[in-house]
Amino acid sequence: MFCVVKDGLIDDTYITLASARNLALHGHWGMIPQETANSATSPLNVLLLAAATAVLRIAGGEHTVVALGVLFVGCMVVIAWGWLRLSRALHLATWVSGLGTLVVLVNPFVLSATGLEVHLIAAVLVMLGAMAAEGRPVMYGVVSGIALVTRLDLVIFVLLIALATPAIRRRLGWVLVALGVVGLPWYVFSWLVIGSAIPDTFVIKTLQHSFAGVTYVDGPNFYLYNRRHFWPTLWSFLPAAFGAIALLAWFWVRRPTRLWPLAALGLGGGVYYVAYSVMGVPPYQWYFVAPIVALSMFAVGALGALGRVASGRPNLARRWLTGSGVVLMVAVIAGAGTIDVRHGIPWRTTPVFGNWATPADYAAVGLALHQRIGDATVEAPAEIGTLAYYCDCAIVDPFSDGGRTSELIEKRIDQAGPFSRFILRMNYLWLVRGRLPRPAQYKLTWLEGPGSGPDVWQVWSPATGIGHLVLTSLP
Repeated sequence: MFCVVKDGLIDDTYITLASARNLALHGHWGMIPQETANSATSPLNVLLLAAATAVLRIAGGEHTVVALGVLFVGCMVVIAWGWLRLSRALHLATWVSGLGTLVVLVNPFVLSATGLEVHLIAAVLVMLGAMAAEGRPVMYGVVSGIALVTRLDLVIFVLLIALATPAIRRRLGWVLVALGVVGLPWYVFSWLVIGSAIPDTFVIKTLQHSFAGVTYVDGPNFYLYNRRHFWPTLWSFLPAAFGAIALLAWFWVRRPTRLWPLAALGLGGGVYYVAYSVMGVPPYQWYFVAPIVALSMFAVGALGALGRVASGRPNLARRWLTGSGVVLMVAVIAGAGTIDVRHGIPWRTTPVFGNWATPADYAAVGLALHQRIGDATVEAPAEIGTLAYYCDCAIVDPFSDGGRTSELIEKRIDQAGPFSRFILRMNYLWLVRGRLPRPAQYKLTWLEGPGSGPDVWQVWSPATGIGHLVLTSLP
């Protein structure tokens, strides 16, 4: 599957890849070697990619995209293994592990954000459920620490599953010790050395607020009403919708206590959606992965529990309900897989794609830019990731240049309420304030429509059509 996806990676994925390569080759935290930046939303994703990239250097050269393939496969193996453990611990039907793995593997929304932390999220959520179901508080704490270094907002799932599982809740002390040993070192290091425990993307994304007035709460409709994205969105969200319905039904009828870890996971998906809606951030597609995966997991787990009951206590209604549910879920997985295949093999872009140029076009511009500007600094257009990866030069914006981020940090602190302002000030307590933006000699601008001439590169995207990038000198 990764071979299908790898040529169509979205621009934000290349932000991660550039950061991982920089760490692997230079031991430097940031997207470009010239500047330190704390713009990696998932520290663990960058650390694992950097480690794999460093190991692969044994073969000669730099192979960050291959490292991403290794991590992709590793995450899918962990997901399958976690489902096997989860199904055994909860006495679910034997086919659950296969169904639970496939519902992640072929999901167009998840695949469209490959290279970001989406598959890591799925892996840690499955393992959180498995450790809770097995009643292993220390290992639950270990996985919780891994989850928080994957994304800090996964604390929602860590808390809900722990509180909902008696075997974990009764030994919270051990959970906290293990969590602290695994997760705390990174955040202390990031706070003291890099300048903030919370990644700067929190400031950048919350200041954006919306896409032309559309925020996270309207995100599903935003994608459904886009003609290009309707079918990928529908097949991606359907398993989560089934999970939400199953969760409501589970709360309504008699609730088997052994399913509490899975139910808390599904509930976490709902709470996560509400939390992001309240924050009022733009509807970036990867923000929906955690609720999609969590609710889809509950849908599969509920079917597995129903299937086990139906096989143990034969009942025509239960068997009909289980059979219908399995057929429906298989049909949804097949529908999602069809979307993946019909999009073309290999992908030129992802099924859910909003960038201003294809990865191939951005790559060509980045390579040309490297030759054109040399050691000079260039201001990036609104999308920087692929350009930064292929240019391997001093290309700057708030994601790559801490001086430009500092201005946004001060603005975000000024806009915050008393409590949020206190949290933000504590987060940036060790940050070197007043850092100036890196001076730029050039500016790269994206413009709509065709273009030609010196320092002009024509590009194309299914989202925006034909456009062009223009390089201009700055005074």
